[in-house]
Amino acid sequence: MERILVDMDEVIADTTLAMINWYKEKFGGDIDYEKMLAGHSLVKGFPDEHQTIVRQQLFEPGFFRNLPVIENSKEVLEEMNKKYEIFIVSAAVEFPNSLIEKYHWLMEHFPFFTWQQMVFCGDKRLMYGDYMIDDHARHLQHFKGKPYLFNAPHNLDEKNYDRLESWKHAADVFLK
Repeated sequence: MERILVDMDEVIADTTLAMINWYKEKFGGDIDYEKMLAGHSLVKGFPDEHQTIVRQQLFEPGFFRNLPVIENSKEVLEEMNKKYEIFIVSAAVEFPNSLIEKYHWLMEHFPFFTWQQMVFCGDKRLMYGDYMIDDHARHLQHFKGKPYLFNAPHNLDEKNYDRLESWKHAADVFLK
């Protein structure tokens, strides 16, 4: 059975939308989407004076527990899980509170995955599989299998990888 490694943030969990919603509720300000895209970073789209507090939000308890689910990811991954060996792989150690929160989030929104299919690590270079779906090229560059870059605001100008535009596109690729 072929193995697919699937990232969490910006692939199945919408951290960008969660951060924008939090910011608008807390500060009521606008986000500069052009800066976000040009800077290759979610944080760059927020006013300079708030970028530190925006980044700090990633370390706050509860942030990763309440993320919106990326459209169609649940349905497509449930079908893919019947055909492939799927592992959800997240470099979660960077944000220590996220470890337990991501586990509970996955159990709530993707109950068809078992705990044995979840990998929370510091560096994805140790992972192997036939395919990897991730929103960051840095996680794909050392991958020995077939990498797919999942569309996200910060990676739209990346041209070095085959791209998955959405989970419907992923279904076309993996569930033919």
